[in-house]
Amino acid sequence: MSIPAEGFPLAAAVSPRLQVVETTDSTNADVVAAVTEDEAGWPHLSALVTTDQRHGRGRLDRTWVAPPGTALAVSVVLRVPGLPVEARGWIPLMAGAAMTRAVAAQLSGSHGVGLKWPNDVLAGGGKICGILAEVVPNHPDTVVVGAGVNTRMPQTELPVSTASSFEVMGRTADEDRLLADFLSALDEQVQALIAARGDASAAGVKAGIERLCATLGSDVTVSLPDGTQLVGRAERIDESGRLVVRSQGAEVPVSAGDVTHVR
Repeated sequence: MSIPAEGFPLAAAVSPRLQVVETTDSTNADVVAAVTEDEAGWPHLSALVTTDQRHGRGRLDRTWVAPPGTALAVSVVLRVPGLPVEARGWIPLMAGAAMTRAVAAQLSGSHGVGLKWPNDVLAGGGKICGILAEVVPNHPDTVVVGAGVNTRMPQTELPVSTASSFEVMGRTADEDRLLADFLSALDEQVQALIAARGDASAAGVKAGIERLCATLGSDVTVSLPDGTQLVGRAERIDESGRLVVRSQGAEVPVSAGDVTHVR
């Protein structure tokens, strides 16, 4: 499916600049380049959207590719000069929580929508959305958040057996509403965190993420950046946004890693 002729009016009412393109290699790369060239032209909550992203990027420099028309890719500009640097690690988690809410609004009932720490969205136990946040070079107060949502992707097109999509869930995604809900929820959390001077607990951000996080209370295996694995039970999220895993009787905080829920 191509971009709808009517565009995305709900999302456009939330974003000061909503640019829609038929196809691109990477929405994040495009927005980073655009902000670098014309900073004033991309204010807070500006977004670039496509349903045909050819060479998207995920965490750990993984490539994210979807057949044309089967997924929605969006990259959002966040201006956060009022947010302490040490609190900016919450941004990917807030983005994951915002998309979890947006997806859950359309996949209610028994589909089991939840957040997998730090920022993947699960539906029916499979990954339906991934998120990548990156700071714009030489613009330390500007963060670009990219999200890719599997919308019309059939079972046969899923990249891995652990993925899912709206179509697999038997639903048709309202992409305009999805974008509007995501942008609104993301901005709400960012503004709350700024107002609380980076205190995620005082802002209600931490509690909101914990309520959505399907990882908490699960037995997990965490593949750490150094190549080792941590096995234990995910107990909580600490004040820095780290996942705290109880392993062999000790609490181990994890700031980065690939989490697998052990069934």
